Amino acid sequence: MDPFSAGTTADERVQAGSGRQAANSRSCISNGASRKAGTKLRVLLVEDNPSDVELVLLALRKDGFEVSSDVVQTFEEFTLRIQTSSYDLILADYKLPQWSGMEAIEILKRENLDMPLIVVTGYLGEERAVECIKHGATDCVLKDHLSRLPLAVARALEEKRLRQQRRLFAEELARSNAELEQFAYVASHDLQEPLRMIATYTQLLAERYRGRLDDQAQKYIAYSVDGALRMQTLIHDLLRFSQVGKREIEPTRADCRIAVEQALKNLQAAVQESGAVVNWNGLPVVMADPSQLTQVFQNLIANAIKFHGTESPVIQIDAEKNDHEWVFTVSDNGIGIPAESWQDIFAIFRRLHTRDEYAGNGIGLSICKKIIERHGGRIWIEAQATPGCRFKFTLPMEVSKAAQAAHG
Repeated sequence: MDPFSAGTTADERVQAGSGRQAANSRSCISNGASRKAGTKLRVLLVEDNPSDVELVLLALRKDGFEVSSDVVQTFEEFTLRIQTSSYDLILADYKLPQWSGMEAIEILKRENLDMPLIVVTGYLGEERAVECIKHGATDCVLKDHLSRLPLAVARALEEKRLRQQRRLFAEELARSNAELEQFAYVASHDLQEPLRMIATYTQLLAERYRGRLDDQAQKYIAYSVDGALRMQTLIHDLLRFSQVGKREIEPTRADCRIAVEQALKNLQAAVQESGAVVNWNGLPVVMADPSQLTQVFQNLIANAIKFHGTESPVIQIDAEKNDHEWVFTVSDNGIGIPAESWQDIFAIFRRLHTRDEYAGNGIGLSICKKIIERHGGRIWIEAQATPGCRFKFTLPMEVSKAAQAAHG
């Protein structure tokens, strides 16, 4: 009778306890089975019974694996082996006279080694088997069900291959992002100087020959100066955008009320000139980078002030708790954004108006999106009954390291 429960095999219960999705498991088994024939396999066995060692190796070889192996019985032997040799896989008995094979997982973690470990044991209760997998074992196989071992090994090798592939992709992406950031930084600084010279000397030309050039020549000079200054601003904005992701997020307890107040101080001249009124209610303390949080509120408030209608800007900021995140709303009474542009408006340098109508390069909302997503949130536009625009964004209760890595 099955040692776990009647009517259910031990292997089935262990697989269920592992929490893997059935479809993924079937895919891994299928891929592994197609790859295992003739596969060379270097195995480290944590086992004190020579007969069991032979049975395990026989099960693998009968299924087409070309196996070479080492056997250890003690904590010290295991540590020395993994420090001096490389293995594709570890097969560990659950209980040995002097230590538990599960302690091998802790050693692997400490040594930062990606070696799949399968528990191969004579008896293991259901709860203990599930705990083994939660603890880090790839699988559990009973010694009286060794016919299942080759499939478990094939899946473990495939999962390791996919992990390595993802790690390589992540490293390549990080390297590419770093190169792009460096390019943006260097290009921005290198381009600033010649543009400054063009603007300066063109302005000097206009001053020196004032009254000696016709109106057409003065107009051409004005175009040249304006173009150089706009290019300088564009480069500066591009540098600002690239710097958002240059350093890691440093989340602390950030008071959103203080962030809004700081944003208003930075926008003091624009607020006074436009007569803008900014109201907020019940803003929470969140886990975020305070300076970047201020930048989000500053960009959204500045956007509302810039695109106001005939009336003075009225901006309302609210927040409400929704499950594991805060949902913020920044609404205004401005000219609004057409619904067909709601998705595109967050793209870098995307403008809906000409420069003659409104100044700027269309980067503020792109920076907001990048900051919010780096904190694990999202930002979007929502319809409202009254004229104007309503931006909504979320911030999680805590900023996860996974979010930082995905958007770093």
